[in-house]
Amino acid sequence: MSSHFSQLCSPSDMDLNLNAPHSMGTTIIGVTYDGGVVLGADSRTSTGLYVANRASDKITELTDNVYLCRSGSAADSQTVSDYVRHFLDQHIIQLGQPATVKVAANLVRLLSYNNKNMLETGLIVGGWDKHEGGQIFAVPLGGTILQQPFAIGGSGSSYLYGFFDQAWKEGMTKDEAEKFVVKAVSLAMARDGASGGVVRTVIINSEGVTRNFYPPEDLPLWLEELEPVNSYLDVLASSSPEPMSS
Repeated sequence: MSSHFSQLCSPSDMDLNLNAPHSMGTTIIGVTYDGGVVLGADSRTSTGLYVANRASDKITELTDNVYLCRSGSAADSQTVSDYVRHFLDQHIIQLGQPATVKVAANLVRLLSYNNKNMLETGLIVGGWDKHEGGQIFAVPLGGTILQQPFAIGGSGSSYLYGFFDQAWKEGMTKDEAEKFVVKAVSLAMARDGASGGVVRTVIINSEGVTRNFYPPEDLPLWLEELEPVNSYLDVLASSSPEPMSS
């Protein structure tokens, strides 16, 4: 077993992987529904080919009513969210009222565009305000801003465009929208090696914010996927033949 493992991961490979930048090859999703928005993401953070964190939180609070889904470089996306949160706090203090989703999204766009040569991150801004209700804004690599009824991003998004074209519908209820997001993230996790772990969702509407968590055992399996296990060693142990009985 030890020789087999050493063939898969030599010391030089492990050193290379551990020194690589932390990135969130990711699946992030934002969906509007009749009354608010649902944001969803997987939880795998990679360092090269090594999974540095299998339960990271990629949905970050910007204000009480606006959240940010992060993909790409973990350091870059965290820096953008920290700056935007700081500017929004100042904005709220000066105006004495919550920031709108559009203001938050434009701050994200401004930082992303002005630093497009240095940042490697794609973002989705989602939230609810009393002026325009639930809104989703995509801010992909380069700093473009697009308001859409739904947005998908990260490495897992390439597996989902056809699914969204077929399954997306207007006027979904809150429960329908969340089930749709969880199903979409789990589909991407099944195909995309850089997406995995758990699924987290954030629901934002006039009543506030609800966070939900779906561990791997609660997610559907797709096309001969293996049941989740805690360790690669468990896989090796389970694949060994049963001892012969006399």
